[in-house]
Amino acid sequence: MANRDNIEVIDAVPVRNWGRLISAIVVAIVAVMILNALITNPNWHWTIVWDNLFRKEVLRAVLWTLALTVGAMVLGITMAVTMAIMRRSTNPVLRWVATAYIWFFRGTPIYTQLIFWGLVGTLYSTITFGIPWTDIEFFTMNPNRLVPGDLQRTMFIYALLGLGLNEGAYLSEIVRSGLNSVDAGQEEAAKALGMSRSQVLRRIVFPQAMRVIIPPTGNETISMLKTTSLVSAVPFTLDLTYVTNALGFASLRSIPWLLIAVIWYLVITSILMVGQHYIEKYYGKGVKDGNIDRLSRRGKSKQRKSRQAAINASGTTQIDPFIEHTP
Repeated sequence: MANRDNIEVIDAVPVRNWGRLISAIVVAIVAVMILNALITNPNWHWTIVWDNLFRKEVLRAVLWTLALTVGAMVLGITMAVTMAIMRRSTNPVLRWVATAYIWFFRGTPIYTQLIFWGLVGTLYSTITFGIPWTDIEFFTMNPNRLVPGDLQRTMFIYALLGLGLNEGAYLSEIVRSGLNSVDAGQEEAAKALGMSRSQVLRRIVFPQAMRVIIPPTGNETISMLKTTSLVSAVPFTLDLTYVTNALGFASLRSIPWLLIAVIWYLVITSILMVGQHYIEKYYGKGVKDGNIDRLSRRGKSKQRKSRQAAINASGTTQIDPFIEHTP
């Protein structure tokens, strides 16, 4: 038998993909050209952008935009979970109400819905909460002054309701698909153990469904951030898009103020994407990652050599596979 120490590690060279290399070079050249156009063109007015990026009015608009995004997603998630559970109910009334809600809010444009929310004060002079067809009233409010003395805060509430209720219709289908992804046998086993329907949902179904629900919900959150730019239809005039547009028209320089809005949207979106990544990682524990190996060519070669060296050092391989060997 030959000496195992003389076994040479095979240095396998993968086939070079010239098409991929040429594509990467072309993409890099185009990216450099775009970057050069952004930097060298004086019409972008980058000086104005950096001087006003942290302006007081802009920062206040960013906070209002974040408040709209968070509030609308909280309302949307609440409505989505409620509607998804109602859709799974054995009660036909609950199923039909949930179906009608989803049908209406998914079937009409969000911009049209926001316009209607802004016209609530025109449709109803007062809003009364009580028992229908009786004289019993709990309280009455003026729809144009939900927050006394501050019209914009009232419009904020309407914008929040419009965004949240619309989002709830879309998220409800995501939640329902996540709940349906859990094997029905697990629900049956939990019921056989004596768990109630609510306990099965809380302890068995929802923890497993979160892996399916979280990724699209994260995408919907990012989408909601950008959808807040439509709340001027209510009209709510304190969001980032409206404020930067107003300042741009006032200064007769719309482009740099649009860039300020773009930068802030990109910053917030990047933070949300990082948060989404870690939440997905948390709920994806124990699930095999099906992503493609991202090691470089040098890294893969080094990995192969280290594996071959480890196999040779273990003494479990033979130069001649037909030689019988008993350790």
